[in-house]
Amino acid sequence: MIKEELRRQRIETPSWAYGNSGTRFKVFAQKGVPRDPYEKLADAAQVHRFTGVAPTVALHIPWDKVDDYADLARHAAEQGVRIGAINSNVFQDDDYMLGSVTHPDPVVRKKALAHLIECVDIMDQTGSDTLKLWFSDGTNYPGQDDIRARQDRLAEALAAVYERLGDDQRFLLEYKLFEPAFYTTDVPDWGTAYAHCLKLGPKAQVVVDTGHHAPGTNIEFIVAFLLREGKLGGFDFNSRFYADDDLMVGAADPFQLFRIMYEVIRGGGYTEDTAFMLDQCHNIEPKIPGQIRSVMNVQEATAKALLVDREALAAAQRAGDVLAANAAFMDAYNTDVRPLLAELREEMGLDPDPMAAYARSGYFDKIATERIGGAQAGWGA
Repeated sequence: MIKEELRRQRIETPSWAYGNSGTRFKVFAQKGVPRDPYEKLADAAQVHRFTGVAPTVALHIPWDKVDDYADLARHAAEQGVRIGAINSNVFQDDDYMLGSVTHPDPVVRKKALAHLIECVDIMDQTGSDTLKLWFSDGTNYPGQDDIRARQDRLAEALAAVYERLGDDQRFLLEYKLFEPAFYTTDVPDWGTAYAHCLKLGPKAQVVVDTGHHAPGTNIEFIVAFLLREGKLGGFDFNSRFYADDDLMVGAADPFQLFRIMYEVIRGGGYTEDTAFMLDQCHNIEPKIPGQIRSVMNVQEATAKALLVDREALAAAQRAGDVLAANAAFMDAYNTDVRPLLAELREEMGLDPDPMAAYARSGYFDKIATERIGGAQAGWGA
């Protein structure tokens, strides 16, 4: 039973994780980094090859802009993967200094909305069914702009995007506590995102980035609530120690990842309707192994969550037995599931150790030798 549940797990990797990315201090270039979206897809295919559960790749526009998106989708299929979510970008142009869809100037708002509609066009061409929306919009100083008016502008833009979506398409609205806006952020929390999505309808859902919360926030509560309301669209998995660190998922608090996955399973969210995507910036670690390890971390947390004795847990909860209920959680979390996952991979025709298998494959030596010349992909490219 548990193996069957793990066998059907799907984890999406992001194209930008394969390029040069990092912190606001420094981005360290590495050998073999892709120079275009085609090479990014080839690298992402390696993660799926060795894990068996990462068949889709998210794109970021304009970082992954090409002349022929249908051809890019064909290339993905040839590599054994598919195009996943299309991520919009309305935060890097100089015009967006005071915001994008909430900017006080209607000319800038029109430009931002045109980009969002362009992303839906790209969804049509690639076969993607999910648009990811994140806005850096906000203010830095009291009185800088009308807080309520900015919410009106945001609602107007979201409604226009919603109207453009096809019958089998949706958008996921992301939120972020702060940065780069430090006084007000226009979509600062799950409640704001939920309110806008609730008003629009079933094709608008919330995405939970695990790094976008204040310290101490109970993320699994947010997950449980959104699942209960039918508004959890997916995740951007990463880890944080201080703010939006975008470290490898499960690195900072693996117990939190386990608790989140338990609520996903408990709430009926362990389905293809919930997008489980990695959103990480590999600054000092190699790109492809970093993604492989992250996928494995999610697999391990999921396996442990599936091991929770839900009958015993429910009985302890009904009896008000605090310690027994907590023990049901801890027994599952403290179980070493690595042998189980190794066995499952062998049954799937995979190497039981994806990290070692990739290291032996020689793929890195190949791309480090072949990818000489040209501009390496990174933030903004």
